[in-house]
Amino acid sequence: IFLPSFQDLFGVSMVVPLMNLHIKSLGASHTVAGIIGSLYGIMQLFSSTFVGCWSDIVGRRCSLLACILLSALGYFLLGTSTTVFLFALSRVPVGIFKHTLSISKALLSDLVSERDRPLVMGRFNAASSVGFILGPVVGGYLTELEDGFYLTSFICASIFLLNAGLVWMLPWSEENAGNRERQQGNKGTDSFSAKTNRDLHSKSATNGAVTSGSLFWSPWVQVATVMKRIKGIACSDLWDIFLVRLLMSVAILLYYSNFSLALDERFGVKPLFAGYLMSYSSALGVLAGCLLGPITRLYQHNTYRILLHSSTLTCTLILLYASALSIWMVVLSSTFLAFSTTIGRTCIIDLELTIGGNEASGTLLGVGQSVTSVGRIVAPLLSGIAQEFSPCGPPSLGVGLALVAILIMNANKQKYCSHGNVKLKNQ
Repeated sequence: IFLPSFQDLFGVSMVVPLMNLHIKSLGASHTVAGIIGSLYGIMQLFSSTFVGCWSDIVGRRCSLLACILLSALGYFLLGTSTTVFLFALSRVPVGIFKHTLSISKALLSDLVSERDRPLVMGRFNAASSVGFILGPVVGGYLTELEDGFYLTSFICASIFLLNAGLVWMLPWSEENAGNRERQQGNKGTDSFSAKTNRDLHSKSATNGAVTSGSLFWSPWVQVATVMKRIKGIACSDLWDIFLVRLLMSVAILLYYSNFSLALDERFGVKPLFAGYLMSYSSALGVLAGCLLGPITRLYQHNTYRILLHSSTLTCTLILLYASALSIWMVVLSSTFLAFSTTIGRTCIIDLELTIGGNEASGTLLGVGQSVTSVGRIVAPLLSGIAQEFSPCGPPSLGVGLALVAILIMNANKQKYCSHGNVKLKNQ
């Protein structure tokens, strides 16, 4: 599962940095390019919850393969886009179905124990981040060739097809977990490991019963089931978790929103240095994902405390950046911020799954992704308004939002600490 996640972001990050240049070469104006980018974000916003919930119903294998193959179709169409219309059309299947990483996280949640989940999620994020670091370098080299963008898009589509083959070859046991449990009890083993098998028995028995034969349900039954599950999320007591995620996402996005411009205005630093600094932070984020194991053991697997402390550190570091008097203070804040944000992202996902329950892990991760998409829509607007007052305005606003998130976590400490007591009302 780690290998397809690495290849996923490697392929995507080859193409995405070149897309604005390509659409402008097709004759599109800045406004048209912005509208197409916004439409993609809006499609992601609404589709992530539905696709995540759909994966709970039909099973991870079917949903993951469908999303990978339809994403491959989107990037193949992108490689044939010689007009603005074809370019916009190619973004539709990707905008709706590019939720491969979210479904992979839901699959990992099904496979591992609650105790090991932060460690495994951290390694998963690290593998994905390595692909995101290497992809732009390869894409930049390929675009120097004749018809480089088209070649890069076809390579990306080929990577997704390779991922589909890898997913198909996985030793799937989710589909028949319920049957194995009835036939073998707790003594069965599979190719994942004995521990994984026990976790599948305990966590996926209900899911296996639900998804058994669900591929043959009519589309209307699947849609009705999806809507019922989404209603359960909307009526649940998880609003504070998603609000914390939204506030912290916007705070971090505000930090990065005018990063290069602010460094130029405040310290006279060239954009090249800002680019190196962001790459350096990304590399540290990979290292932070690998260190989640020792950190969770140090905190005795108390995800709430890790999230609270990482969010507090993030708030402090953004404040340090906003009040920095020299470029070296910015480098210092960026160094530790890479660790705190990576750890915080992993812990908020783990807390969502712990409190919401693994039975709807795809739905929960989809809603969480939608919340993050809202942050990506809201953050540029807030950044533009805050930047009218000062180059330090966006990060200063981010400090305030992060502080509100910390206060919400403190106010709901009892709920976070009582693992699994809050369940969806429809369950």
